[in-house]
Amino acid sequence: MTEKRVDDASPVLVVGASGAVGRHVGLQLAAAGVRVRTRAPHDPLDPASLEAAVQGTDAVLLGWPYPTADGAAEVVGVLAREVGRVVFLSSAVPGRPEGRVEALLAASGVRHTVLRAHGFAAALRWAEDIRAGRPVRGYGGAAGLNPVDERDIAAVAVRALVEDGHDGARYVLTGPESPTQAEQVEIIGAATGRPLSWEEIPRETARHRMLTTGLPPAAVDAALDFVHALTTAPRPATTTVRDVTGHPARGFRAWAKEHASLFR
Repeated sequence: MTEKRVDDASPVLVVGASGAVGRHVGLQLAAAGVRVRTRAPHDPLDPASLEAAVQGTDAVLLGWPYPTADGAAEVVGVLAREVGRVVFLSSAVPGRPEGRVEALLAASGVRHTVLRAHGFAAALRWAEDIRAGRPVRGYGGAAGLNPVDERDIAAVAVRALVEDGHDGARYVLTGPESPTQAEQVEIIGAATGRPLSWEEIPRETARHRMLTTGLPPAAVDAALDFVHALTTAPRPATTTVRDVTGHPARGFRAWAKEHASLFR
């Protein structure tokens, strides 16, 4: 067991506390008796605002909800000067801006831990279609994406924020199984008590959708290549959640049952 290192007098700042993972990190830190500063900067890309927000904190949970890495060097620079530890919510998908943020953190010298999640179990992007009785339309229905429950991501993040022994780690986080996207839709259907279906769309249609979110073309193509590769060679589940937290990762079926009301 690693030792707790956060001084109870020093709060942890959660940047992006309104997100699913950030919210659970805040709840779990509070339950552990660690003070949480939930007053995230008005704009994390504004170095002055971020510098004011981190004053007096011991560690920061950082997410990157932006389509590019523009401004990341300034943000990482502030964190490297002002805080002792950064836990970064990254992505296992190649080509995304999180990869650039990872590189900046490594070059900055700040003590940090990277959490690479294989797709949150929060399949809420499908909720509107499911509630409306429409098929879920997407690309790569046969791709196994190792969805991981956001509470398990948060539990690993909390350990990295309050304990020693995680500096420099690149944790790959997955659930205990690898259901395909189409299987995930079926699982949600079983949880809600009505049959649901997946409708495959062409890659170019999916590419157009993703480009409208602001992601650069290279990042979109890398993500689509990643999904395509997982249709023939799913990556194995990891034991990282259990190894770090001591409890097994939650499965997607359990997540779907607990969140069934969101899809009805």
